Amino acid sequence: MVRINLLIFILILTSIISYGDILDPNIMDKLPKIDKSEVPKVPGLPSQDLVEKDSDGNILGKRKLEKNTTVMLEEKVNVVVPLEIISDIEINALVIDDEKEKIPFEIELNKKPDKENYYKIKYSETNIDIDHDGKIDTKIYSPDFINSKIVKENYITIDGGNISKEGTHKKTIYMTIEVKE
Repeated sequence: MVRINLLIFILILTSIISYGDILDPNIMDKLPKIDKSEVPKVPGLPSQDLVEKDSDGNILGKRKLEKNTTVMLEEKVNVVVPLEIISDIEINALVIDDEKEKIPFEIELNKKPDKENYYKIKYSETNIDIDHDGKIDTKIYSPDFINSKIVKENYITIDGGNISKEGTHKKTIYMTIEVKE
């Protein structure tokens, strides 16, 4: 009788768990509010001459107001949005006997990376023993660097010969983005 190994496994790759707040359209509501009593008050501009007095109230002198000027300052702020993974990936595969499968998948980012050959995808696990029998049967591959908004060169290989337990197997793998060091 032909032995049939049935493998259906799900890989859910998430980074939104870690970085999901930055994509929230209501992020301004979640920022801490500044108590108006904590904001220092800016003194008003003097409009008349200053009379100096000592501790007894005797007049020591008078300072004449020459000119009253308002200075306007301009400030620019750069807001940097970090590179994030915005897609969850779910992979289902059916492996029969000693079959070897290669399953491609795509990863979507929130924007195109601002630097070439600088960012990498880091997985919580790349060599996986899906059926917990001590043999590595599933591997995840991705390109060395991320250079586009949608990374298409990712794939998973499954070696049915290393799977000894029939049934449905599930595994969750987490992804993050790292920088080249």
